[in-house]
Amino acid sequence: MEMVELIREDKDAYKTAQLLYSAAIKKIVAKIEILNEEFQQVHNYNPIEYVKSRVKTDKSIREKIERKGLELTLENIVTQLDDLAGVRIVCSFIPDIYKMANMIGAQSDLTVLSVKDYIKNPKESGYKSFHMNVKVPIFLSDRVVNTQVEIQIRTIAMDFWASLEHKIYYKFEGNAPEYISRELRECAGIVSMMDDKMFALNTAIMEEKAKMEQEIKNKDTSD
Repeated sequence: MEMVELIREDKDAYKTAQLLYSAAIKKIVAKIEILNEEFQQVHNYNPIEYVKSRVKTDKSIREKIERKGLELTLENIVTQLDDLAGVRIVCSFIPDIYKMANMIGAQSDLTVLSVKDYIKNPKESGYKSFHMNVKVPIFLSDRVVNTQVEIQIRTIAMDFWASLEHKIYYKFEGNAPEYISRELRECAGIVSMMDDKMFALNTAIMEEKAKMEQEIKNKDTSD
């Protein structure tokens, strides 16, 4: 069953929708934790720094529907907003983002609806992140409802920039002066350079560690 079908037949649809979005987030987060633990066990490496999740507040929903010029109905909310339930995965390095995206996309009980790669194609503001919209089946007592969740995957540096950019633009209600926008774009460039440098540094460290371990192994063998 799709969410819009449920809304048309359920008299307590709003409460049910809230339940479903909350359940969908829990299910996605559980999957991510399992994938992260498996990756740690197999590769001895943890690609995820932390995970955040949220269901949009009533105020945020109302504002977004109004910006779209739509009537505030439950059906419009569900069909026109694809980020009511959101999960954000914050990774150490950019390659980790694509590893996580591939592992999530390979889950047999998830349906990937759309992908937006704002890392390879940043927004004009400088915003970078990897977005996936997925549907996850939620099993209720009498039916199964496919529920949509937006997954954002980004690095720590990208998350830092995006959080501050959101706070700054919120203060200006989306109409920040041009010099503010210009400074934010410059900061986005600095963040990108930092991501690249930190990944290069991590690669050098891992190579040096492997080299030292091999030298120790060779020494033990010769002895």
